[in-house]
Amino acid sequence: MQKQRIEFEATKTIYESATLKFHGVDGFDVYNISIPFKRDGKRYLFGRVERREEWARSWVRLFEETGQDEWTLVKDSMIYTLEDPYISEIGDELVMGGTHVQYQSGKYSTFFGYFFRGTDIHNLYYFTTGPNKMKDIRLVPLSDGRIGVFSRPRSAEMRGKFGSESMIGFTVVDRLEDLTADVIENAPYIHGIFGEGEWGGVNQAYLLDSGNIGIIGHICYLDQDEHGGELKVYLNMAFVFDPTTRESSNLHVIGSRSCYPAGPAKAPYLVDCVFSAGIVMRPDGKADLYSGLSDCQAGRITIDDPFAGYGRLV
Repeated sequence: MQKQRIEFEATKTIYESATLKFHGVDGFDVYNISIPFKRDGKRYLFGRVERREEWARSWVRLFEETGQDEWTLVKDSMIYTLEDPYISEIGDELVMGGTHVQYQSGKYSTFFGYFFRGTDIHNLYYFTTGPNKMKDIRLVPLSDGRIGVFSRPRSAEMRGKFGSESMIGFTVVDRLEDLTADVIENAPYIHGIFGEGEWGGVNQAYLLDSGNIGIIGHICYLDQDEHGGELKVYLNMAFVFDPTTRESSNLHVIGSRSCYPAGPAKAPYLVDCVFSAGIVMRPDGKADLYSGLSDCQAGRITIDDPFAGYGRLV
């Protein structure tokens, strides 16, 4: 992946690059956002809201687009005790998920993925919980009406068995009511995504008109800064997955921290970190890629369609 990153930096084409501005949350950072989505003629996104000096004490809030790359807090909207929100549109319902961190006696204990659903974005209902210590669970509607489910187990056991820090699993459920921790935990793995010592996951999944699934995700590895300190490198990546053959193809880097405007980092080891939200296709055929930046900000870059030749987003 380090070699791929070098090649990407030498050949990348970025048409636009912007840092998103958020209003109504003075004193807080907004990062690791969901993709923008439309409801009732307006564009919204969910964002992780947290003070710069605090860790694992965040909330997810709803923001409405009020200008080019500008988003304003929706007053009196629901407050979710979550991190890193993401959304899927399943039928006429919006499903929003995020990571809930639990504490015991004031100390970090564990975390779970929580899921909410509903047709009214101002009144979503909690309906299920993912496996213990699993992030990056994502849903995608399939062409036959069922729902694809991507998992992302990560553990020392994974590293010992597969070499990579994490794996991506995939399974299918008939309806949202069938989404349980056991189903997610037992999703069969997709092999060949991550190399030795790498980790990552799916951030947003899209049904393509070819029947394939287009994946926007993140892929990560450890590096060192110029002083020998540890760096966690997070890159925006994409690949295509065939849900019938369970084969993946065309994995490639689509964004890095240098593609976005310069900005602060929550900690020195996060200066080279971008956490994908997903893409929104544009009328000109290009794609706006949204991403969290160094656990402090959120940004947008315009890139070529990462799934060109494999199908169009349904």
